[in-house]
Amino acid sequence: MKTIHHRSFLLPSLFTLFFSLSIAGDTLNPNQPLADNETLISSGGRFALGFFSPSNSRNRYIGIWYDEIPIQTIVWVANRENPITESTGGSLSIATNGSLIISTENSTVVWSTAATGLSNPVAQLLDDANFVVKEESSTDSNSFAWQSFDHPTDTLLPGMKLGVDLTSGLNRNLTAWKSSSDPSPGEYCNAMDIDGDPELFLWDGTRKLWRTGPWNGQHFSGIPGTTTYQGFIFSFVNNKEEVTYSYDIVNQSLVSRLVVNESGVLQRSVWLAGNGGWNIFWFAPMDQCDPLSTCGPYGACDPNNSPICECLQGFTPKSPANWELRDGSDGCVRKTKLDCKNGTDGFVTVSRVKLPDTSNCSVDMSMNLDECKAMCLKNCSCTAYAGAIIGGGGSGCIMWLSELTDIRLYTDSGQDLYVRLAAADIAAAQSHGSGHAPIAIIVVLVLVVLLLVCVGFFLWRRKKRRRVMLGATSLSDQNISEEHFEGDDLELPLFELGNVAAATDNFSILNKLGEGGFGPVYKGKLGDGQEIAVKRLAKTSVQGLDEFKNEVVLIAKLQHRNLVRLVGCCIQGEERMLIYEYMVNKSLDAFLFDKEQSALLNWQTRYHIIEGIARGLVYLHQDSRFRIIHRDLKASNVLLDKEMNPKISDFGMARIFGGDETEVNTRRVVGTYGYMSPEYAMDGVFSVKSDVFSFGVLVLEIISGKKNRGVYAHSSHLNLLAHAWSLWNEEKSLQLVDESLGYSFPANEVIKCIKVGLLSVQERPEDRPLMSSVVLMLGSDSAAIPNPRQPGFGTRRVPLEVESSSSKQDSCTLNSMSVTMLQGR
Repeated sequence: MKTIHHRSFLLPSLFTLFFSLSIAGDTLNPNQPLADNETLISSGGRFALGFFSPSNSRNRYIGIWYDEIPIQTIVWVANRENPITESTGGSLSIATNGSLIISTENSTVVWSTAATGLSNPVAQLLDDANFVVKEESSTDSNSFAWQSFDHPTDTLLPGMKLGVDLTSGLNRNLTAWKSSSDPSPGEYCNAMDIDGDPELFLWDGTRKLWRTGPWNGQHFSGIPGTTTYQGFIFSFVNNKEEVTYSYDIVNQSLVSRLVVNESGVLQRSVWLAGNGGWNIFWFAPMDQCDPLSTCGPYGACDPNNSPICECLQGFTPKSPANWELRDGSDGCVRKTKLDCKNGTDGFVTVSRVKLPDTSNCSVDMSMNLDECKAMCLKNCSCTAYAGAIIGGGGSGCIMWLSELTDIRLYTDSGQDLYVRLAAADIAAAQSHGSGHAPIAIIVVLVLVVLLLVCVGFFLWRRKKRRRVMLGATSLSDQNISEEHFEGDDLELPLFELGNVAAATDNFSILNKLGEGGFGPVYKGKLGDGQEIAVKRLAKTSVQGLDEFKNEVVLIAKLQHRNLVRLVGCCIQGEERMLIYEYMVNKSLDAFLFDKEQSALLNWQTRYHIIEGIARGLVYLHQDSRFRIIHRDLKASNVLLDKEMNPKISDFGMARIFGGDETEVNTRRVVGTYGYMSPEYAMDGVFSVKSDVFSFGVLVLEIISGKKNRGVYAHSSHLNLLAHAWSLWNEEKSLQLVDESLGYSFPANEVIKCIKVGLLSVQERPEDRPLMSSVVLMLGSDSAAIPNPRQPGFGTRRVPLEVESSSSKQDSCTLNSMSVTMLQGR
């Protein structure tokens, strides 16, 4: 075997370019290896093979890319785990035994294929980008001893198969690059699961993220839109030899690829020559219902509804409290147990669905639907059935033998699923569509009259109760009366003053947790044993009445696991009190800015807190009944429960936005300097991006264990933001990490959070991401996140027109929910 060595070189482009040298037309033989400065071109000229270097990398790899596209796009990598380094040259050669070999200049082999036993082997790059080893004299276009199509990397091209060869045991799957500069296998993989009724899954290591649903003869159950794709032919083969998926292009001028990227997203892209770029044609996961089993067992997900989760007919939420908080992961349970022995069970039809996870199901293609139903009734483990093939009345039988998970509802597509129910639940379902029209009309009229009477009585009682509880005479001196709450449905328990006093041992100083601008906060215990935190309005509080009204009306309507829960309130005589769930671990600042306590916050806990705060803000800004701007997000207003789950608190300064409002200008600037965005502190303009800025400050404080203000007086940096920005520009960002963590943290994850923090505190509001984008970034690879720009307040001080009461900003700990007021002159 003759080998030619050539010293590798680098060019300052996104990818290293190559000389357009073709050797032996489009073949490689044992006497003519491919050196580092040469490329192998397919006979059709569409693809090329050669050495390349990814962006920001000096390593060298053998890869295949589109030769006719100006943006070099790699579709296959040979030595993805064993690159050739900058200091060594490399070559690709084929041995006389048919083995492909990539070696360095000193003959060190970094990658090779198995020997083929061919007498006169050659390697050839075909027009479809398949790099093959075959007998030189062979005229069989499909007879290859080895082919790259059997070993895909992150890209599926037309004609390639994805799935399992049951004869050879070969499992072809797509595995993402670790990053844009590292083609070695990452955590994300798209692979075929052949258990039950086969379907493709997107994996994160060993965890399933998303699935296609089973093939129903026309398309995957979970991707109904493929039937509308023009110019594509999709194929699924399921027989004794193979279980594979592939696609072809009708118009050969169309260039398309399917890729699993380093962020864990499966993308189908098409090349738009007119625009000179790749256009994402489809991607997954796409929406809230795409992550696996969002609504748990027997729950159905509908992205067009709010909330998105609902129980199947005959089922009820397993965890009603979590369900109310829009966490449907626990799923649903049966209202009535099945009675298989007596044969009284039946089925209810759920239409337009993505079929449940088929990993643990039974498939018989010889049955029709009637036979499938009868077989399911005979099997006491059977929970549902469906047709395997749609169209023409349907054929084949899928029977689920365990819980039904990952069901999704569609508006105008999907297929029928027949869910097994007990006789009582079947009867309840049928009763909805039965009965005589006149009787139904009479019943409806009676119910309407009764409803109107009940509503009238309820409104009268509520108004009367408010008059009693608000105590108009005693409240008049406090400038608050019934009309303060007019039109607001509190839906909140009102506590008697005596019960609250008993719970706090008559507001004992021993139970006092702290004090803020609103007033003192006391720990207490109700008669049923529930621990509470009582926030008592001080008589000397100037702003307290407005805050009290705001919190009672607002937070009573918010339900999320990352928001503090308001248990009730007390309005009696001159007393105004808010009663919250008690947070065992106090507030975040009690841990973060205390040298001893901060050591208890390892990186996993800090990252968990960052994610929780982000999810809470997404709920406030986007998913709740209102669009809410918190306006005073800071470390002391993030409370921690016994599992260190973060809960955003203190909504006294929060503001509800109207449906068409994006930003508001106010004369009265409230909040805490150090967490306020520049446009709010200086111009009184606030929006969701104001909270994003506060979140960014909080992220950097969580990473560093230092306050944004007052810790850099000895240095040239104005605050933590300026310090973090300086380290970022010097590529020393890891020096920002809290010393108490030592070196016990994943560097990539920390860098990702620093980038998210700096992106969130950028000077211009339009440059800051939305919180929904922040949540996606936290789940992505750092390389996929854009680089930040100059932070606000990083190089200048707040104008003199705004005063800050910074001395009071950290005056409270657990459930203190303090508020520092900033008043424009």
